[in-house]
Amino acid sequence: MKYPIGIQNFGEIREGGYVYVDKTPQMWKMISEGKYYFLSRPRRFGKSLMVSTLEAFFSGKREWFKGLYADTVEWDWQQYPILHIDLNVQKYEAKEDLYKVLNRHLEQWEQAYDSPYGERDVEERFLQVVRLAYEKTGRQVVILIDEYDKPLLQAIGNEPLQSAYRSVLKPFYGVLKSCDRYIKFAFLTGVTKFGKVSVFSDLNNLIDLSMDYRFATICGISEDELHKNFDESVVALAQANKLSTEACYERLRNDFDGYHFDVDAPGMYNPFSVLNTLSSCRFRDYWFETGTPTILVYQLQKTSYPLEMMTREELFEDTLNSIDVMDENPLPLLYQSGYLTIKGYDPMFKTYTLGFPNREVEEGFVKFLVPFYSPNKQEKPQMFISRFVKDVTSGNAEGFMQRVERFFDGGDYQLAGKAELYFQNTLWVLFKLLGLYVDVERYTTDGRMDILVRTPDYVYILELKIDQSADIALRQIEEKQYAKSFEGGSRIIYKIGVNFSSTTRRITEWKVK
Repeated sequence: MKYPIGIQNFGEIREGGYVYVDKTPQMWKMISEGKYYFLSRPRRFGKSLMVSTLEAFFSGKREWFKGLYADTVEWDWQQYPILHIDLNVQKYEAKEDLYKVLNRHLEQWEQAYDSPYGERDVEERFLQVVRLAYEKTGRQVVILIDEYDKPLLQAIGNEPLQSAYRSVLKPFYGVLKSCDRYIKFAFLTGVTKFGKVSVFSDLNNLIDLSMDYRFATICGISEDELHKNFDESVVALAQANKLSTEACYERLRNDFDGYHFDVDAPGMYNPFSVLNTLSSCRFRDYWFETGTPTILVYQLQKTSYPLEMMTREELFEDTLNSIDVMDENPLPLLYQSGYLTIKGYDPMFKTYTLGFPNREVEEGFVKFLVPFYSPNKQEKPQMFISRFVKDVTSGNAEGFMQRVERFFDGGDYQLAGKAELYFQNTLWVLFKLLGLYVDVERYTTDGRMDILVRTPDYVYILELKIDQSADIALRQIEEKQYAKSFEGGSRIIYKIGVNFSSTTRRITEWKVK
């Protein structure tokens, strides 16, 4: 089987004999029932291939659709004028970079449709191209814009530059509304949705498919599609990794499944990781390795966000589906970028809760956070955590706490931000990282224990205090009877009281009982 890894051209996939998961039923539903659409999905999730497939459809390339659902529909299979813009091809460091990309497309279209308006503003030139394409061909125009938000995403943290990009893109995209009578179909993709006061504020005619249950499976690979298209490949993968077929499917599910784009929608596999795994017959974190979420960490730190709230905070849909609030809350950006996904929904209050979609994302993201939140820059995280896990699993409580203490050493006690949040976020990263290897739970309210660590042979109960004492922490463990449910079992119980100084931002005292 040939896997289309890195190939985003539909024609090349079909002519080259690569496997193609048929998404044309959903695309035909779009084409036959509406006109203007927007879709947000994480990077490398198949958006560009979808745009290429739509371009082939409106180009009348019926031979490429043989054997697919689209070949069975009633369609004229004629060539429509197509204006395709891909903003993913440029690194945007200045306003001129955006103009360079737009000019390249506009000049090509102006030559094709004999437009004499090349000296005007880009939005006026775009409008005239759409009109002339319609008048010269006698057919309405198809407009496809891939990664519409790339310049805006690259300018996060640089408000003057982002504002400059918005001032260009807002009227440019506004042409879709002012040229309605000339347009047959329009489709925009991106990672995020800049709405309300941004580039989409005038485009209220766009149908947003991003959280539409009917189109939840339009990108990515569903469980049914995995079995329908790749059963033989999974058997080969299982054999190569000395797994049963059932265990191999379970590992694929655990590593790469779990993306939910609606609360009732089926989980979707990351197509990039799945295809690379099946092709190489080796499990690796392929998606996470292709990009680093530095901008996401920047937003988490900029907003002083408490990390443990990432999977506990409740969000309304209009907040979740737009990143205009990201200066106050980074979660919409984390969700739309694919690092968090929908885990729950409260129908009474119409709020969503989020969580990591799968092991690849959770483990990769937590490990990526370590150098940003760890005060100690001396030890490499992987080596540090391996020694940490050995102490925990062998019952070395003293060594365990010495490593916790050292995790805070070496930091600048003058670091900006609230000491309590600093302490909580650093501990969240530390114990989340530890939780990748042993059973760790964090509790922070309602009088419950702060941290519980469990292994087959040991139980560690940690109570944390700020500017108090380890004895006060231990007293609370006893008074609240945190250890009661574990007494009488075979596991050894360690009760640990910890005190943190808000002045020095270090652990000043800890005791093990």
